[in-house]
Amino acid sequence: MYRTHNCGELNKTHINAEIKLAGWVDTIRDHGGVIFIALRDHYGSTQIVINDDTLLSSVNKECVISVEGTLHERAADTIDPKLPTGEVELKVAKLTLLSKALPQLPFEINESKQTREDLRLKHRYLDMRNPKVRENIILRSQVAQFLRGKMIELGFVEINTPILTSSSPEGARDYLVPSRKHHGMFYALPQAPQIFKQLLMVSGFDKYFQLAPCFRDEDSRADRSPGEFYQLDFEMSFATQEGVFAVAEDVMFDTFTKFSDKKISPAPFKRIPYAESMLKYGTDKPDLRNPLLIEDLSAFFSNVDFAPFRNKPVRGIVVSECAKSPKSFFEKMLDFATEIGMKGLGYISVLEGMELKGPIVKFLSPEQQQELITKLNLKEHDTLFFISDVAKMVDRLAGQIRAELGARLSLIDDNAFEFCFIIDFPMYEENEDTGAIQFTHNPFSMPQGEMNALETMNPLDIKAHQYDIVCNGVELSSGAVRNHLPEVMIKAFEIAGYTQADLEGRFPALFNAFQYGAPPHAGMAPGFDRILMLLTNEESIREIIAFPMNANAQDLLMGAPSEVTEMQLREAHIKIR
Repeated sequence: MYRTHNCGELNKTHINAEIKLAGWVDTIRDHGGVIFIALRDHYGSTQIVINDDTLLSSVNKECVISVEGTLHERAADTIDPKLPTGEVELKVAKLTLLSKALPQLPFEINESKQTREDLRLKHRYLDMRNPKVRENIILRSQVAQFLRGKMIELGFVEINTPILTSSSPEGARDYLVPSRKHHGMFYALPQAPQIFKQLLMVSGFDKYFQLAPCFRDEDSRADRSPGEFYQLDFEMSFATQEGVFAVAEDVMFDTFTKFSDKKISPAPFKRIPYAESMLKYGTDKPDLRNPLLIEDLSAFFSNVDFAPFRNKPVRGIVVSECAKSPKSFFEKMLDFATEIGMKGLGYISVLEGMELKGPIVKFLSPEQQQELITKLNLKEHDTLFFISDVAKMVDRLAGQIRAELGARLSLIDDNAFEFCFIIDFPMYEENEDTGAIQFTHNPFSMPQGEMNALETMNPLDIKAHQYDIVCNGVELSSGAVRNHLPEVMIKAFEIAGYTQADLEGRFPALFNAFQYGAPPHAGMAPGFDRILMLLTNEESIREIIAFPMNANAQDLLMGAPSEVTEMQLREAHIKIR
């Protein structure tokens, strides 16, 4: 037996007991004949005391040892209140070296988060010995267990869907797997279980879920890991959009409440139409902790003879007390505006006595100045920033200015999680290069108005029963009420330029299944990794994954991707060119 206790459980109730511990040597302190070692395992750390330095022959930091001895109470002036074991220490009578460690470590374990990421990932097994890194991985397990329990409590059945499947055009590049048995043919790793979960509904399962692995050959971002990611995938038969929202609100609120001390926005979460979100927040992923709102001033400036705004949409953002800011603040905001592609950043400040000051003021008549004050409810010391650009750019630019103002002025409440649903996404959009009508997002979403809308409305005006859940400016999930009617699906794809043959050829399983009685169904898939990134307040999604790829889609620990042998290539019928 290597141990009678773990390194995190000993306390004063164990004093005078004979104890065996095993773990890694965290630190070694030699106090002239008395050596103190912090012994660390998965559960914590215990101080051990060695009076015979011959026991430490060949032992250095990160060696694995087992020790036996008697537990004693620490002297009052040596108690460590930060440790659960800080009142006791083990006086060692016997030490056994179980495994050596090289004396020169690639980095200090407790400082690994300050180490270059490529070095951390190459030695990830050392990096995860850092308690702070380890806590994230343990939390991942706890959240996964909680989510499974919650979904089962709500009546969902956990079903695993295939990893090897067929290639499907779902918006990102597939990872392809060559077939040895079928010459020249390939499997694909699923970008999402989308078709499988809809087939489960057709099969008669009422409510399905899984913590699903998804594989997309996409470039890395702070909130997106290249290669694979996980989502809480769920689907419901005979469900409306609001039915899905009720489940999402229940699960998200309970999860964030259990694993965070921050304020959580209560259910029902705000429902914000896509068009309103783009106008008021400049994004379809709004951070509602930021109190600033964007105003549409296009109509107002249509009657103002100011050349930079002529025949262009204009947006405004009112910031309270900003007029008191130093000149350097406005200069830095102008620098930011030019960095994101704007030609400038106009503004008007409201002085005492409600006098307006700024380069644009001279273009406004006294009546127009008063109209602006009334329209925006301007007050003394407010500043009104202006954003103007072509229609396809103005909202996103205004959103970036809003976010930057919120950050620079410390307006964002870091102690809150603010959830919302973005709804009423457009079903179609116009391709900027060809002018052709194409799907905006998921082509299997049910159009609002169903067949009547498809036959009578301008496609660009049709909205889909499609929605996102957003928290603190992070898109956690997308979902939709599915199009389960073959005739509506055929018409929807026809508008986007696909024939019925195209539909049957690309999605044969789903299209054929819908010929045999498909229930109305809907669902969504909150991103598991992104939930953890928010709960841990980490800036990179790689911090909550045990063995992540780097930003260049490389596994530095295992050396993937890597070359394979000529024999392996021949077996898979592949020739490198």
